[in-house]
Amino acid sequence: MTDGFLFADEMDLAEKRVLLRLDVNVPLQDGRVSDDTRIRRILPGLQSLVAAGAKIIILTHFGRPKGKVVDTLSVRPVAACMAELLGQPITVEGDVVGPGGLAAVAAMSAGQIVMMENLRFYPQEEANDSGFAEKLAALGDIYIGDAFSCAHRAHASVDALPRLMPAAAGRSFAAELTALHGALAAPQRPLAAVVGGAKVSSKLALLENLVTKVDGLVLGGGMANTFLLAKGVSIGASLAEPDMLSTASGIMATAAAHKCRILLPTDVVVATAFKANAPHRISDGGDIAADEMILDAGPQSGAAVNAFLAECRTVVWNGPMGAFELTPFDAATNAVAREVARLTQNRQIMSVAGGGDTMAALANAGVNDHFTYVSTAGGAFLEWLEGKTLPGVDALQQRCPDAKQTVAPTSKRGPHVFRQSI
Repeated sequence: MTDGFLFADEMDLAEKRVLLRLDVNVPLQDGRVSDDTRIRRILPGLQSLVAAGAKIIILTHFGRPKGKVVDTLSVRPVAACMAELLGQPITVEGDVVGPGGLAAVAAMSAGQIVMMENLRFYPQEEANDSGFAEKLAALGDIYIGDAFSCAHRAHASVDALPRLMPAAAGRSFAAELTALHGALAAPQRPLAAVVGGAKVSSKLALLENLVTKVDGLVLGGGMANTFLLAKGVSIGASLAEPDMLSTASGIMATAAAHKCRILLPTDVVVATAFKANAPHRISDGGDIAADEMILDAGPQSGAAVNAFLAECRTVVWNGPMGAFELTPFDAATNAVAREVARLTQNRQIMSVAGGGDTMAALANAGVNDHFTYVSTAGGAFLEWLEGKTLPGVDALQQRCPDAKQTVAPTSKRGPHVFRQSI
């Protein structure tokens, strides 16, 4: 195993049986895909495999059937949606590791696509069972991982399988690695992180890692309240974690030791009710009443954050600045997100964002398409930020003998080498 990655576009895939691991967990309504965003993102990679003449066997999961066959969690609606978008048929094979699966693959021709039924119908998938992985490996010649959102799962099709055969990263996976490498492993500095969310406890590992790596950390949401409380600021009825005060103080001390600047709100928007358009006011933090709660950072705080980010070259974002789902408590998130988008469009910074709430917040601000990269990976993105080794990434850090060119593991050029150093 080397430190380098091989990518699907570097391989000769003509007539090869390609086991393509995707994540097509998309919402359904009345048996049809109601949001095809995730499918559209992987389409370019899929189309390139078709054009290359590969025989494409899609491996995926859907929902949480817990090792049992659940009809409502069949991949058939997903295959139908994908086929419509691609403009070519996609058959679904239910007998994944039995004679049916082998026969379906044997009958394939170049450019054809077969989607195997939900892998999580098999308990061996989530158990990372090596025997199950060997049966999957018998279906193909080459493994291509294109589901970064599953990379933090030590499951058979993510971890064990690519270790058994020639393996490469797909286009979507490569795009994610490229963005994370540029933003985290080898960033242009100053490097800032914007982290929001309800609780310090849910992002403790993330905060502890970031303060040792970034030049500035912007805190928002409920977790900022805990830090304010740790600094002796009265926060009234605001959401906070009193049992995390010593932890927050420790994080601030670590940040100071690593010369990481922490930006907390200096003025806040408070209200007595958690609802849209609730009566509210701006407080400087020194006069918050016992029945008032902080629901957003104030305009001065937002301006201070924007001024700091304008001095940066790289910004990583995970979590909103306030209760963005409620008007007008989305103001700070919108203001900062739009400034990051403006700086990105002006080529002043590289911006990478990820996480479910983050995507929703950026969409609310109307800037989802104006960041350098917005990850759909969720948990995998967060664990990467925490500095954890992701099984699905580690498994792909190997060479494939079918490569058209060599990937030098120590090269500093291009997107072919990624080191998880944050």
